[in-house]
Amino acid sequence: MSGATDGPSPDPVLAALRQVAPRLAAAARLEPVAGEAVLRSVVDAAVALIRAEAASIALLDPAIGRLVFRVAAGERGAGVVGLSIGTEEGVAGYVFSTGQPLAIGEAAADPRFERAAAEQTGYVPRSLIAVPLGDDDGTIGVLEVLDRADGEPFDLRDLDAAAVFARQATIAIRATRLDRDATGLLAGALAAVLADRDGAAREPVDAAAIDALVAEVARDVGAGSETWALADLVARVRDADPSQVGLVRDILEALARRADRPAAGRFRGVRR
Repeated sequence: MSGATDGPSPDPVLAALRQVAPRLAAAARLEPVAGEAVLRSVVDAAVALIRAEAASIALLDPAIGRLVFRVAAGERGAGVVGLSIGTEEGVAGYVFSTGQPLAIGEAAADPRFERAAAEQTGYVPRSLIAVPLGDDDGTIGVLEVLDRADGEPFDLRDLDAAAVFARQATIAIRATRLDRDATGLLAGALAAVLADRDGAAREPVDAAAIDALVAEVARDVGAGSETWALADLVARVRDADPSQVGLVRDILEALARRADRPAAGRFRGVRR
């Protein structure tokens, strides 16, 4: 791979990188869709169990430093998807920045409530619950639940239920981001290995060169092949009936065993 680095060749490290790269690429192909589906299931469950009019999840987008509403549930909740707010703006911003859950009985009377932002979504709630999505590693977003369908104010049981859903969403997001960030982690590990191998007296490893090397390997993995068509099909069947998923697994295992055997006789060299 010419031009990937100006420093020492990463030979065995590069070989290891090529072994890991296909798994990273496949995870990046499959997991974002699955993660979004899990978040939708969280807000759907929140609406059903709390008997609310709508629910939504806003996540921090580090690139812009704002909270972006990613998913919503309920007939009146869809308008919020895509809206972004500051990390200290409105009720969601307050909950995100402080890490404190809120239950507000009269939204219009609360100074933290941003009516203008709510009007952009086409739905101005009377009352709401907002709980942080966070763990020991920090806060990554906010779950909001709007208006009980029976018109009653939210109670402590509703707040506790929302907190449970927020924890589940946090787990799902962390798991998804771990797979998405694997390429970045691999780049860091590669840099550390090269620096350790070359010794402290050598010039520091060029971070840009490392990033270029990892990116080049990632582009090479399955680029322009039928690999990603297969990955997309697997993503589509993963939520099918368990018996059907088992059948797909058996077929893939049989094909994998066949692919591991060298071609023989008249079939040698024939593309399967």
